[in-house]
Amino acid sequence: MLLSLLLSLGAHALIPDNVASVTPPLYDIRDFFQNPKRSGFRISDQGRMIGFMEPVKIDGQPARQNIFVQELKGSEPVGEARRITAEHQRDIAEYFWKGDETIIYAKDVNGDENYHVLAVNALTGKVTDLTPLEGVRAGVQDDLPDDPEHILVSHNGRNPEVFDVYKVNVLTGESTLAAENPGDVLGWSTDHQGRVRMAISISGVDSELRYRDNESEPFRSILQTDFRTDVSPLFFHADNQRFYALSNRDRDTLALVLIDPAKPDEEDKIYELPEHDLMGAGYSRLRQVLTSVDFYTDKPGQHFFDERSAQIHAAIARQLPGYEISVQSITRDEKKMIVASYSDRNPGSRYLYDVDSNSLHKLAVINSALPESDMAVMRPIEFTARDGMKIHGYLSLPLGVPSRNLPVVINPHGGPWARDYWGFNPEVQFLANRGYAVLQINFRSSTGYGRRFWEAGFKQWGLSMQDDITDGVQWLIDQKIADPKRVAIYGASYGGYATLAGIVKTPDLYAAAVDYVGVSNLLTFMNTIPPYWKPLLVKMHAMVGDPEKDKELLEANSPVLHVEKIRTPLFIAQGAHDPRVNKAESDQMVDALKARGVDVEYMVKDNEGHGFHNDENKFEFYERMERFLARHLHP
Repeated sequence: MLLSLLLSLGAHALIPDNVASVTPPLYDIRDFFQNPKRSGFRISDQGRMIGFMEPVKIDGQPARQNIFVQELKGSEPVGEARRITAEHQRDIAEYFWKGDETIIYAKDVNGDENYHVLAVNALTGKVTDLTPLEGVRAGVQDDLPDDPEHILVSHNGRNPEVFDVYKVNVLTGESTLAAENPGDVLGWSTDHQGRVRMAISISGVDSELRYRDNESEPFRSILQTDFRTDVSPLFFHADNQRFYALSNRDRDTLALVLIDPAKPDEEDKIYELPEHDLMGAGYSRLRQVLTSVDFYTDKPGQHFFDERSAQIHAAIARQLPGYEISVQSITRDEKKMIVASYSDRNPGSRYLYDVDSNSLHKLAVINSALPESDMAVMRPIEFTARDGMKIHGYLSLPLGVPSRNLPVVINPHGGPWARDYWGFNPEVQFLANRGYAVLQINFRSSTGYGRRFWEAGFKQWGLSMQDDITDGVQWLIDQKIADPKRVAIYGASYGGYATLAGIVKTPDLYAAAVDYVGVSNLLTFMNTIPPYWKPLLVKMHAMVGDPEKDKELLEANSPVLHVEKIRTPLFIAQGAHDPRVNKAESDQMVDALKARGVDVEYMVKDNEGHGFHNDENKFEFYERMERFLARHLHP
């Protein structure tokens, strides 16, 4: 059996090192899903202070992630850390330093994704809401590092469907219009001086890139494509005229190119990776040079253009062997930086790195409760779908047991125009610790594998996209890894849709199913999207299906309209304020099943949106999922 397994997997062979001499202990659910004691480290612009997030209880409420600051002396924090925010409803998800005295962060209410942008003084703790608008979604467009008092913020306060750009004073909250949306602009780009110089617009399925030499001139069109062709500006060249972009014009994958707006039909190709899209690039503001490009094959990778950046990366990597590393924050002089280390079995640690002394000072271990040796290996795999298309994914096997006839959880990702990545995944590790093999599949239409792979999933919800998942299950069964009577499917968002579609289309394949904020009705789903998605509606119709022209297709692949086929035990979880997948999507499915006399377990949280973020709700969800899976799969 082992020999045939090795031959069938080829280059991605499973080596039998997953069988530990002793089965790991069962770790508490909280060990996997609670917020780290300290995380989210960021260094101030001049390196005088450091910020981090720590969960704290405020006014007797459950602990929420709040921002703390601490002074730096050399490469080490000194003195007492001070809390400067007092959020008690939801965690602060992200923040950044503006200079050395101001921190900018965002928050929403109950998961509605209508984010406010706030500024907090790191010395006094004074908080200023920079976007005090109800029902409005705001975000930072440019942090304007050379302007100590202002940032650029985009929001849809004037028109719920489009975003304008405003210059906002972080001390007073005063706001002035910097760029008004004519009604079709999806996104803006600024130059190195923070001037709004480019705009990407959409009309139906056609896209246009607009450019201007300075803010006193009107925008002019320099590129027109349909949505299948992607030319995404990243940042300007040092000359502030040409710009770097990720482009798949006349090619299958996204490459890094340099475009001169005077000759927009020509591209100077900087870097390309066969069979995979590039993901982004780095730029040094200090030295005004392109530094690197980021990509993802089976694992993360970088290519360096700049010798200094390559040397720094290599110097850090030598001190952290066996781990991936990434820079998460850096001072303006590029002498000090926050470095993250991680692997598939360890969420890693965070360090303060001093370039001059080549020294690492450990700031925190992200999760000390889960020993790396007790965590599962995430192995890249590939298999061939029924139509010959190559499908990639990841397989994580439980430790301490033979890799055959295992209970399995199939975990399709959300999006669906996204992908699964290699790295520490608390859900995967939790399930593997409970004795399940976990298969993650980058089915067709997943991003990162080029345009042809992405387009192969157009109007294939519930069809070939679902077949890829089914073929992945069959592949596991053929390898004798999966017990065919103990296979479950669990997914969120599109993954929730794939869960429901799976138990409709292949009802005998799954012994249990968990749908987390998933779409159930392709007709009603697109009628309840947020207003700022409406400019994308024609594009979504081309990719998913038009409710009028493709009504039969959408009806045939809407799980809620075929509940009579469902006989798999089902658990559904939903946030009441979900702006992406409306609660009505889950309500429909539950009501339809109950009308047939089928009992379905249903969990709704009134203080959540598209997924559960508050610790107490996460714990309850995974506790209920654990009991549900154990009841039907007997791990």
